[in-house]
Amino acid sequence: MGDLGFWALAHEDPAHLALVDPEGGELTAGELLGRANQVVHGLRRFDLKPGDVVATLLPNCTEMFELYLAALQAGWYLVPINHHLVAPEVAYILKDSEAKVFVAHERFADVALDAADEAEIPSSTCFAVGDIIGFSSYAAMRDAQPITDPPDRTIGDVMNYTSGTTGNPKGVFRPLSGATPEQAALGLSGILMLFGINPQDDNVHIVGSPLYHTAVLRFGGGSIHFGHTVVLMDKWTPEGMLELIERYKVTTSHMVPTQFHRLLSLPEEVRNRYDLSSLRHMIHAAAPCPVDVKHKMIEWWGPVIDEYYAASEGGGTVVNTEEWLRKPGTVGRPWPISEIAIFDDAGNRIEEPGTIGTVYMAMQTGDFTYHHDEEKTAKNRIGAFFTVGDVGFLDEDGYLFLRDRKIDMIISGGANIYPAEIENALLGHPAVADVAVFGIPDEDWGEQVKAVIEPAAGMEPTPELEAEILAFCEGRLAKFKMPKSIDFIAEMPRDPNGKLYKRKLRDPYWEGRQKI
Repeated sequence: MGDLGFWALAHEDPAHLALVDPEGGELTAGELLGRANQVVHGLRRFDLKPGDVVATLLPNCTEMFELYLAALQAGWYLVPINHHLVAPEVAYILKDSEAKVFVAHERFADVALDAADEAEIPSSTCFAVGDIIGFSSYAAMRDAQPITDPPDRTIGDVMNYTSGTTGNPKGVFRPLSGATPEQAALGLSGILMLFGINPQDDNVHIVGSPLYHTAVLRFGGGSIHFGHTVVLMDKWTPEGMLELIERYKVTTSHMVPTQFHRLLSLPEEVRNRYDLSSLRHMIHAAAPCPVDVKHKMIEWWGPVIDEYYAASEGGGTVVNTEEWLRKPGTVGRPWPISEIAIFDDAGNRIEEPGTIGTVYMAMQTGDFTYHHDEEKTAKNRIGAFFTVGDVGFLDEDGYLFLRDRKIDMIISGGANIYPAEIENALLGHPAVADVAVFGIPDEDWGEQVKAVIEPAAGMEPTPELEAEILAFCEGRLAKFKMPKSIDFIAEMPRDPNGKLYKRKLRDPYWEGRQKI
């Protein structure tokens, strides 16, 4: 298919199986292109121009790929929103991104209605996959249009929102190049080539994590553009994934360590029931993977476990199985188009191997900014380098090892959770005088959210108060951000300037455990 990506493939080989949906339906490349073209024609009727934003609140479904491919050839920004968020959180992203169109699934109807109302999205540009009262039918909008290629095609992009320590997520914005979709197609799959994955028809990629995640959509979309078949899972289960791997002869996926843990927890007879010989590159990231878990996965699946370290902002490292076995715990060496540097707290670059500092990355493929946040954009830079706050070191061979997380960030099941947002919500309760939120060990999810609260004067730290405060958070925080439990403390460990010594609270929970 040359280097022209999905659009050329769909014209040259329209019968190629492109997408398998969670219900077992299948779409050929020609059918998927026809639907994407219909979406472009349909949404252009609402005066969408290049640079405008289409936001989604969708599960893993074929409509997500229709909108992705439509945005990429109409010059729009696609903003996939985490469907676990509550209405005020969704509304914030809709407003901040200045979304012109909002497409939501009926499964999330209540949140979608409230968010659209708060963000003042016109009902005429709110579309429902399924039935949401007050939203127009997405299918009716699409199906009324021709399947022909739209005119004036120009490349669009995905603008993912990544949480910040201020509690408000920020859009990772990159200017549009103005290239045609065909000119840009190779770059859309470039990340796959870092792992030795090439455009070949017998590759099959399975999507088991939510497509609102940056990497999940990037790897799934890259696979579509490389001419691979993409199999979608709406709800991931360990045995369900094994069954689909065998049925469709899956070769690649993007995973998180929590999924490895759950796969390894299956009974041995279940694990051995399925033929996994098709696997080639099962790629993981998003959270630190315990060394013993990765060893066990390699023993089971063979030398097909690849890893990388990166951020929505760009940059990163990569390591294959053979390299990792030589240097267990590493997240790899820099990509060919990326550079990794370690800086001390004074902003000086650390050249000595093995010396711990803040990890910075640089990319040669263009810069990014945080949408509507110049201060945050400037704050995380040193020259051409940016950081997301991780701490680690480079060894003598240039391999990166991480030794701490982003400051105070919790990673639970591959999801980034920032304590500041949770602390702000808890402080809204009148019984809370002071609060600290941090991650504690969780065998299944890696970390769980713990809140430590200093009660307001006159309040007794009782189980009833804990239940009342947790109930107060419902509707203010997404479920995955909710504290799993609350401990009470007489006085927070703060210095005279008000700085909280959070490690004094957190460290006892990690005694005898390695906190990477």
